[in-house]
Amino acid sequence: MTEVDQLAALRERLGIPGIVDVHTHFMPHNVMRKVWAYFDQVGPLTGQEWPIAYRADEEERLATLRSFGVRAFTSLVYPHKPEMAAWLNAWTAGFAAATPDCLHTATCYPEPEAKAYVAEAVEAGARVFKVHVQVGAFAPDDPLLDPVWGILSDARVPVVIHCGSGPAPGEFTGPARIADVLRRFPRLPLIIAHMGTPEYTEFLDLAERYSDVRLDTTMVWTDFSEANAPFPRSEYGRLRDLGDRILFGSDFPNIPYPYAHAVEVLERLELGADWVRNVLHDNGAELFRIDRAVRD
Repeated sequence: MTEVDQLAALRERLGIPGIVDVHTHFMPHNVMRKVWAYFDQVGPLTGQEWPIAYRADEEERLATLRSFGVRAFTSLVYPHKPEMAAWLNAWTAGFAAATPDCLHTATCYPEPEAKAYVAEAVEAGARVFKVHVQVGAFAPDDPLLDPVWGILSDARVPVVIHCGSGPAPGEFTGPARIADVLRRFPRLPLIIAHMGTPEYTEFLDLAERYSDVRLDTTMVWTDFSEANAPFPRSEYGRLRDLGDRILFGSDFPNIPYPYAHAVEVLERLELGADWVRNVLHDNGAELFRIDRAVRD
């Protein structure tokens, strides 16, 4: 059975019209090439080879994602230096305009200009932001980001934030600084990427404490991640309890295994069809107000 057929059978089994994937990457071509070059070298950095499973041109990647039944996805971008975020936001706005099934995505960096260009992106219709603490090498509680968190909190725009210490810890990764942000902005709608790998328990604690904190499943429970950062079985009960705030993410195209594997491992958890249905589709469709007329 092909990967396309596997995913079609799973969607039919669950009775969902498609997958909402909150963690996919579409970037300017030169930026994507640099990201791929990093992953080509990540083996020596982490001790685990990381071959890109879906290395192809943009049109082929879009066609592949749609063939998997993904009906909404993101173009997560992230700056690694100042004076880069506004340029990336201009690119993602154009990409979203040309790609109706892509949620209009934006990003930011701790810099004096951030308040203005974040407000501009929100006004232009950005529906999700991406922040990468590890790659950007900045503190999420940097005072320069306070106006940003205030804008996004007030506008109720979710932020996919890579702040866990996997696959390799950074100076500013981990739950402590995110907890500080949430103490000051308790209604900030954060989506903790990778379930906070490897600090799963601490980020589940934050999700229990703050009702607007969600987590995405990106790479978690796959054979690749379980080898080095296994999710504790002792937390399965909290997965079930927080089932309305867990969203599917894949990291497509930058994954070292088939997309279907990231989907099928959710059923292995044995948390029930309703839980899997919510994670793969319903939670994301509700959060991003995906048209129910289209959905039905």
